[in-house]
Amino acid sequence: MVRTSLEDVNAPTLDPAAADALRADLATWTVDSVEAVVGDRAMRALGREQVLPARLAARASSTPEATLTRLFLLGDTVPTRDLDAALPTATAEGAARAGLIDVDGDEARARVDLRPYATVGEGGESQWWVASDQGEAVTGRRLRDDHVLGIGGASLTLAGMTMRAPVGRVLDLGTGCGVQAMHASLHSRSVVATDISRRALAFTAFNQALNGIEGWDLREGSMLEPVAGEEFDLVVSNPPFVITPEGAPSFEYRASGVPGDGIVSSLVSTVGTVLAPGGVAQMLGNWEIHGESWSESLEAWLEASPVPLDAWVIERDQLDAAEYAETWLRDAGVTPERGRAEFESAYRAYLSDFDARGVRAVGFGMVLLRRPLSGMPTLRRLEQHEGPLQEPFGGYLVAAMAAHDRVASLTDDALLATAWTAAADVTREQYGPVLQADPSYILLRQGAGLGRSISMDTALAGFVGACDGELTAGQIAHALAALLDVDSARMIAGLVPAVRELVADGFLA
Repeated sequence: MVRTSLEDVNAPTLDPAAADALRADLATWTVDSVEAVVGDRAMRALGREQVLPARLAARASSTPEATLTRLFLLGDTVPTRDLDAALPTATAEGAARAGLIDVDGDEARARVDLRPYATVGEGGESQWWVASDQGEAVTGRRLRDDHVLGIGGASLTLAGMTMRAPVGRVLDLGTGCGVQAMHASLHSRSVVATDISRRALAFTAFNQALNGIEGWDLREGSMLEPVAGEEFDLVVSNPPFVITPEGAPSFEYRASGVPGDGIVSSLVSTVGTVLAPGGVAQMLGNWEIHGESWSESLEAWLEASPVPLDAWVIERDQLDAAEYAETWLRDAGVTPERGRAEFESAYRAYLSDFDARGVRAVGFGMVLLRRPLSGMPTLRRLEQHEGPLQEPFGGYLVAAMAAHDRVASLTDDALLATAWTAAADVTREQYGPVLQADPSYILLRQGAGLGRSISMDTALAGFVGACDGELTAGQIAHALAALLDVDSARMIAGLVPAVRELVADGFLA
């Protein structure tokens, strides 16, 4: 159901019959077939938003997959007879009626970006096609203010970090072209997708119809307004978090119009009101850093929530004011080469705004919030991590949250009565001078998840080395105390908090 009028929004539309015809014609146009058409080198270039290598490769082929790739993915003009051959059921005329192409004589040119997309989940591989506005790399023009973004780095990051446990109701807040809703449809009973942009909702409705997905409820509105008073088991959001001062280029998909980091602040502080008990919210965001502590603002936002929440925030990157301005001006196509006056004016607007408000830097990362099933929150973790992440990261988060819940529920006695096992991805490293009998450093390193490493003393290294699932933590602690000639009570007092941390971080299972 669509709770808004989607007429006159300059976006493609499909009736059921046209959707069936187009879906049948696109069946062989997959991610793999695109790669087969253009080759590895061109695929890597596309990742850098360079389309020329792919165009040259695709023009050398006359297959239907090459025609579709040239037209919809690379913005090339193709003969209508070739498009009729590639879309034998829908035809070029049907694609024009749907708003996908313009026809000029015997040539067709795409009005939208349309591309195959694949994901692998517990149920196997899912193949979709996703329509959005064409990017600047294809058009060579500045994006329109109400540009509807397609599949990009941020949307892939959010999809990869989302926990895919089976759930009831999902809210995709700020759906854009509907990518997160597509993923959610694989592990939920129902999906509500909201956006302030009518064009975005129109693209979402088109993508839903094209892929034959049932049961989405599309609603127009800002933030949580369209779902006030409702509860969800999962909320996912890639909000328009880009900080955009007056005088800088602004696009609906990335800038909310709220000053500073207010859109992320509001969402972190209020999303708990629409979470069901046990419900989880996962989002990306920027946050301004004013003092020495990068997490000070986030702590305040969490405290402002009327619903107490478990919280896990991972800052992935941090840019100073100048770096931030350069990043998002380049993303908007505002560069010195294209117009030095416009670039310097927008750059100055960023620096003036940040300096006036005392913004030292801007952080970017991921936020996981959870409403406890009962009682008070037990998790408040705000950390920085710039290294690689296990993909898909959502599976690690599922396991990590389960590990946290388990260890949080155990008394010290229960913890000591458990036989723990070192996780399969954990390795031990020792460092020290060659002629020194004992190592100077002993590190425990994790291969999955966040790839954490921790420094251990002799006692903790001995404990982990004995965790093979046979002896309980208490038995190992007493044996270590005797071996190292340490009082057992003192050994246990030191090991218990360390073991809790090792379990919560996934080093012990």
